[in-house]
Amino acid sequence: MDKSIKPVVWSSRATKDLKKITEFYSKIHGLSKARQIVTELRQATEILKHKNVDTSKIGETDNPFLHLKRKYRKLIKHHCKITYREGRTKIYVVRVFDTRQHPNKNK
Repeated sequence: MDKSIKPVVWSSRATKDLKKITEFYSKIHGLSKARQIVTELRQATEILKHKNVDTSKIGETDNPFLHLKRKYRKLIKHHCKITYREGRTKIYVVRVFDTRQHPNKNK
């Protein structure tokens, strides 16, 4: 049986995280490079919507989210952790966190 393709949906929180990351990288590398990095972060999630990919085996379990009801996993790209979960019909990107920040900010 073929697995159906689930679209990747970015939460409003994850979108805000991307804006903060853009601002941070703009100060360090300039706006053009910041936009390139954010584009690469978004592209990193494209693997999640391929029909022959088992999203429960991509990335690792995201430990700071273990206390929650659903299973959350993470992808790493650049210095950023992209946290996602699989729903019945969609894959939700819930947070994007620059791993150089204090871990308590990842809640």
